Amino acid sequence: MTDNVYPLLMVPQDVMRTCAARVRELRIRQNITQKELAERVGVAVGTIKRFEHTGEVQFRTLLGIALVLGRLDDFAGVFKISDVPKSLYHPEPEPKRPRQRARKK
Repeated sequence: MTDNVYPLLMVPQDVMRTCAARVRELRIRQNITQKELAERVGVAVGTIKRFEHTGEVQFRTLLGIALVLGRLDDFAGVFKISDVPKSLYHPEPEPKRPRQRARKK
């Protein structure tokens, strides 16, 4: 697989399928069968087959797959909150105190 960057206009289904294809490629490169991956993650073989075909899987299972394939660190920055302001010319005002929960609508 040669795609290194997600295109700008991807929907969740596209991301799921791309992720599944990358997992399949990594698994094959590491000479791991679907059955062996399933055993090491602790799920049924059908779960791995379905994931590689559709991209659908529970998040806990995805993290287990990443761990087995040596890619768990890839998730470290998924929802990272940046300390860098969006603009050096118009810095964001400092919040008075960190929010504890979302506002009611």
